[in-house]
Amino acid sequence: MRCLLLCLLFLPLLGFAQPEPRIGLVLSGGAARGLAHIGVLKALEEQGIKVDAIAGTSMGAVIGGLYAAGYTVDELEQIALHLDWQQALSDSPPRQEIPFRRKQDDRDFLVKQRLSFRDDGSLGLPLGVIQGQNLALLLESLLVHTSDTRDFDQLAIPFRAVATDIATGEKVVFRRGHLPQAIRASMSIPAVFAPVEVNGRLLVDGGMVDNIPVDVAREMGVDRVIVVDIGTPLRSRKELATVVDVLNQSVTLMTRTNSEAQLATLKPSDVLVQPSLAGYGATDFGRARDMIDAGYRATQILASRLAELRPLASSHDLALDSARLPSERTPVIRSILIENDSKISDAVIRHYIRQPLGQPLDLDRLQSDMSTLYGLDYFEQVQYRVVKRKDGNALVINSRGKRAGTDYLRLGLNLSDDLRGDSAFNLGASYRKNGINELGAEWLTRLQLGDHQELYSEFYQPLDAGSRYFIAPYMFGEAQNIEASIDDDPVAEYRVERFGFGLNLGRQIANNGEIRFGIGQAWGEADVRIGDPALPSFSFNEGYYEVKYSFDTLDNVDYPHEGEDIGLSLRQYDPSLASDDRYRQWQFGLDKALSSGPDTVVLGGRYGRTLDAADAVTSAFVIGGARQLSGFRQDSVAGQNISLARLVYYRRVTPRAFVPLDFPVYLGASLERGRAWNNDDSFDSGYINAGSVFISFDTPLGPLDFSYGLNDEAERALYLNLGRVF
Repeated sequence: MRCLLLCLLFLPLLGFAQPEPRIGLVLSGGAARGLAHIGVLKALEEQGIKVDAIAGTSMGAVIGGLYAAGYTVDELEQIALHLDWQQALSDSPPRQEIPFRRKQDDRDFLVKQRLSFRDDGSLGLPLGVIQGQNLALLLESLLVHTSDTRDFDQLAIPFRAVATDIATGEKVVFRRGHLPQAIRASMSIPAVFAPVEVNGRLLVDGGMVDNIPVDVAREMGVDRVIVVDIGTPLRSRKELATVVDVLNQSVTLMTRTNSEAQLATLKPSDVLVQPSLAGYGATDFGRARDMIDAGYRATQILASRLAELRPLASSHDLALDSARLPSERTPVIRSILIENDSKISDAVIRHYIRQPLGQPLDLDRLQSDMSTLYGLDYFEQVQYRVVKRKDGNALVINSRGKRAGTDYLRLGLNLSDDLRGDSAFNLGASYRKNGINELGAEWLTRLQLGDHQELYSEFYQPLDAGSRYFIAPYMFGEAQNIEASIDDDPVAEYRVERFGFGLNLGRQIANNGEIRFGIGQAWGEADVRIGDPALPSFSFNEGYYEVKYSFDTLDNVDYPHEGEDIGLSLRQYDPSLASDDRYRQWQFGLDKALSSGPDTVVLGGRYGRTLDAADAVTSAFVIGGARQLSGFRQDSVAGQNISLARLVYYRRVTPRAFVPLDFPVYLGASLERGRAWNNDDSFDSGYINAGSVFISFDTPLGPLDFSYGLNDEAERALYLNLGRVF
């Protein structure tokens, strides 16, 4: 009876017990400043605040989406501190992972920026400076365990991301869909990142319409909101000095207007966190630690107010605990599917995917495979997702062909002056037509005008889906000046013109090299350009067999920090192929890069030999120029045999940026020792010591290099090169 009375006494109280208020977390956009959100999450966890829903825009969507998907604060902090942000916020894959064929594009002194053309010949312009390839791959790798989650209410914490329809200006709230794609759309800053196409709509950064999505969080059914405002402050009149400053201010004005409107809706029971970020910019990814600490401190200051939101009874969040299990992030792959609208076949794409079936997803290998695929230059983006099917998980590779076109034009320039009134210049261009058939055939034509004139055209036809074997017919024409000497005294300068054709059969060696076996014929004229008119001019015929081996693991062809570049060619001229003379030549080149911090040393050189008797003019190698026996003009020293050893040192003198718009400046110097000589002892330069100093700028167009060189032959020269440095 007493128990019954007690129950009747407390029954009214039980009936009126108040449920715990649902807490919504609102994370605003602000690019790198958004890393402060991690510090806020850290402080909230320490204070025992349970978040029931998250709404985020731009970087707020990135941090909020990862946290909602099960990432711990410690994991988010490690990502922020150790991620290569410059790589993540660019499209270029690591050079070591691109196909060797594409590495060859860097061999000439051509600028890295190129014009793309569509199949109809029209100029193709992208929708953004950055297509977001690496960023999308990063998000996919981090969120692969959510690939099959279409309803964002089914995440460990219900989540919303905000984007903007650039065509209509409408706000788009992602409640469903592919989580990495939704986050990628939310942070697509217009003109910087290409818009993300979702269901026929082009979506850009949500900050344009709702940078602090308080309204979105309330629509998720929360009772109170914790709002984190990390928006960029307006610049003063004095700080608006360039067109870039004005453009940035315009974007800030737009986001602050809608942000203030959202902040005006806050209630007294809501909590506003505003980290002190006045000294941090939108691109300060290198200061992640400081911004995380700023977010943490700003939240700790509000501990007394946040205590009101702490649940009365602590409990484990089973959904979060489950999402944080390692097994959830490594699904077993049972099949691989290809979605492809590019010029090359599904078989080519499938060849590059090395994921074993029946094994857990190997994210590191898959990331490398995606980089190699994207490096083929056929795709606007190459992405993947994991889909759960009745027969198990399927890895789906989605490759979207380039809308801006896959044919490319590149330009280059170099100039040298010996300070004695003699100069040399070369202006180059190349045009590459890609995707001629589904195996990835291409037609490359290169034109060079100036001191060394050249026209080279090659048709490259892969013989299998992986381009392991290929056939490459080619034709060429060239003209250059060759100095003739007797008893070490120059007596004439010949203008040698050569025309020919040939055929190579080859095999690629992974992404690092290739070997070619070839046969070719050439014919030409050697006319006296400067010197005694009585000296003979003559015509010649050449026919040869050749073997070429190339190996390239440099991380950067212009300013390498690691890796090596090796080249070996063997050629035999034979009368059976209509050659005037029978002789053999070989040439070897090596560059090895070693770095420590901002300092780099490149060790290497060249060695070329003519092994039998032959005409000294037509069988000559050429050397000379910046870092190629500095002090001489480009290619001004000729001999049947050459040797060069060099040590090049350079140091980056500008800090490394954490965004693609990085303009490093290098100061450096070189020491060189070389020799050129003929087999008949008519010429031997003896060993020449040389050196140079230089300053180089890695501009958006390519390396811009100014050098001054000298040698112990009393030669001096100035060099200007737009394009390749070495």
